[in-house]
Amino acid sequence: MIAIGGSIGTGLFLASGATVASAGPGSALLAYALMGIMVYFLMTSLGEMAAYMPAAGSFQVYGSHFVDPAFGFALGWNYWYNWAITIAVELAAAAIIMHYWFPSVPGVIWSGAFLAVILLLNWFSVKGFGEAEFWFSLLKVVTIIAFIALGLLMIFQIMGAPMKEGLEPGLQVFNYKEAPFVGGFPAYIGVTLIVGFSFQGTELIGVAAGESSDPGKTIPMATRQIFWRILMFYGLSILIIGMLLPYNDPSLLHNDVKDVGESPFTLVFQRSGLAFAAGIMNAVILSAVLSAGNSGMYASTRMLYTMACNGMAPRVFSRLSRNGVPRYALAATTVIAGLCFLSSLYSNDQVYLWLLNSSGMTGFIAWLGIAICHFRFRRAYVRQGRDLSVLRYRAKWFPFGPLFAFALCLVVMLGQNYMAFTSRSIDWHSVLATYIGIPLFLALWLGYRWRFKTRLIPLDKVDLDHPSCAAARSDLKLDKAA
Repeated sequence: MIAIGGSIGTGLFLASGATVASAGPGSALLAYALMGIMVYFLMTSLGEMAAYMPAAGSFQVYGSHFVDPAFGFALGWNYWYNWAITIAVELAAAAIIMHYWFPSVPGVIWSGAFLAVILLLNWFSVKGFGEAEFWFSLLKVVTIIAFIALGLLMIFQIMGAPMKEGLEPGLQVFNYKEAPFVGGFPAYIGVTLIVGFSFQGTELIGVAAGESSDPGKTIPMATRQIFWRILMFYGLSILIIGMLLPYNDPSLLHNDVKDVGESPFTLVFQRSGLAFAAGIMNAVILSAVLSAGNSGMYASTRMLYTMACNGMAPRVFSRLSRNGVPRYALAATTVIAGLCFLSSLYSNDQVYLWLLNSSGMTGFIAWLGIAICHFRFRRAYVRQGRDLSVLRYRAKWFPFGPLFAFALCLVVMLGQNYMAFTSRSIDWHSVLATYIGIPLFLALWLGYRWRFKTRLIPLDKVDLDHPSCAAARSDLKLDKAA
């Protein structure tokens, strides 16, 4: 459920309409399929390493052991920053969503209330995070299943689906005017970059492996199923949207976080005759936002804790409560997430967009790191004469999988704001906001290498048996729900 929940969020509920409007349903479907394949390869890579060496720090630990300690250091701080800021992003979005029901209540109050809820869910034990994430994910899954079922009934005209200009639901809408491919290849590239953000969060299964009771069994199971679930949830959802809503529908063109009523999911529910759809979808999207914030609090806290265990962060963050929760790391992450309170000084939309720009690149850097770590891990494993059949889970299509994921991640990272370079005068403010994550990551990596004189670890010297911070699992007094 964590693997599914991590891949379903506002990117699907809201951004899917913008992708269909920008490039047509055909391009949107291909973009989600391409990014879904890349995510599948990344998750199989992470699944192989997590089943072999489960650690709360996940790819930060793998980067330190399989590539270079400096690389792991940079990956860890990058990922911590990514999720700490993402919490603030999601809390700002939650305040905007609550404005739908309570327009007179200041957004800063909602941000503070939700931050307190997320903090409490993670404060007492890992059970709080796990239970909350399970129900958040279940609500999202049920909504998508209901959407798919209702959409199919409308496509086959079992239920009413009022259409404009005498269009019939189905292929006639999918191929309407310039559809299914609108704007050609440039438009396709543009939506592919946007779609990549929708899948961020799936790598949480690697972080959760460090506190799983049987990661050798549960992680491979989640990894094997994630491809088909992504295909079903994303693929069918986009196909149904494309067959029921023409790409030039005015409602799709204004699709963003500040207008939940314009979600393509809401539009389909409303046109089926469910007048209360907007309120229901508002609640579902709120749950998706809180789920992302809850996951972010857990992931960033565990990453900071692991780095402290490995001497890459202040030692105080490695302290645990009696229930095995790194509360000092949790408190530090909460302080950073408090950036959402900037919404009391500026409009919520401005804060949301500023935080989104500052955190966007870091997620792709983490994915890039996963591909590099797996490539190095498998090569070291074979170089040292170990038997691949002994692995609890083995990723298929090696080395194509990590190489494909690496190449596509790199293209997406470098192309995120390529439009800024195509105009006569480069928009340096926009370029800085988009790409600042890359020089910061390189500064962390190269700075650590210079300070501690680390080098790339030779394949035959990679320590494949080092327990790392995973050894701390024996010290964690986890409850049975862990």
